[in-house]
Amino acid sequence: MGIELPLEVVMPNASGWRHDLENMHRIVEENLHRNGGILFRGFDILGEAEFQEFAKSFGFPLLNYEFGSTPRTDLGEGVYTTTEYPAHQVIPLHNEQAYTLNWPMKIWFHCIQPAETEGETPIADSREVYRRIPTRIRERFEEKKLMYVRNYGNGLDLPWEKVFATTDPKQVEAFCRAHQIDFEWKGDGELRTRQICQSVACHPVTQEMVWFNQAHLFHVSNLEAHIRETLLSIVEEEDLPRNVYYGDGSPIEDGILDEIRGVLDECMVKFPWQKGDVLMLDNMLVAHARSRFTGPRKVVVAMAEPNC
Repeated sequence: MGIELPLEVVMPNASGWRHDLENMHRIVEENLHRNGGILFRGFDILGEAEFQEFAKSFGFPLLNYEFGSTPRTDLGEGVYTTTEYPAHQVIPLHNEQAYTLNWPMKIWFHCIQPAETEGETPIADSREVYRRIPTRIRERFEEKKLMYVRNYGNGLDLPWEKVFATTDPKQVEAFCRAHQIDFEWKGDGELRTRQICQSVACHPVTQEMVWFNQAHLFHVSNLEAHIRETLLSIVEEEDLPRNVYYGDGSPIEDGILDEIRGVLDECMVKFPWQKGDVLMLDNMLVAHARSRFTGPRKVVVAMAEPNC
């Protein structure tokens, strides 16, 4: 099947995007589950407030970025910056919050300012990724599941106060219990969490199987060799900011993760951002990434419709 680049919808006239909302909603209803992603172009949507209004028009309250794993700025009422990593870094393909048991079903990206060069938000059809992952790997991951281990703070990763949006350890513990997250307060007062999650999933509407995890991203092998060596000279493996194992705690082989990354690269689709673009994705059907870039770039994001 695969994504058709994604489906691109261009404004047919200059009457303004609000006058065409009914048509846009119909297009989403008819095409999102087939294509996985829809690119709205030329609709004169520009800026955080209009983007928020557009995203909310689909009928779901916008979600907070709970239990986040990357630095973002909260722009208010469900709109956030995309991950604030340096421009030279590539962010690999991933489905939003697939490292947990709770994720948004819908995600929107809005390009306010395209980069001077590159800066795309590449995408990939998670159904196609699932089909292309070698059967021996897919069955192994599906049987064992995945255990994500996170250590917060100490200047190495986001502090737990930022991730859980509180300074109260009791609220952190309550959140963890409610979301099946094991937690441990370490001797230095910092927090470690472990959570066993899915590696594949079945889409609740289409009933299609999708590759749905962030093992390739959380695993220590995702770090550049010199960064990995430096980190392991400072902390023990169990204290790395983030890592992932099979659900039984056994290590995931680097070679298997390399094969998975190869499949993701094969399935990647890129398109250049234009100012004002809005990309709407079904977060289970489509993974997204970020290319490196030069010059100023501003892309913001909103999420909605929790999976449970």
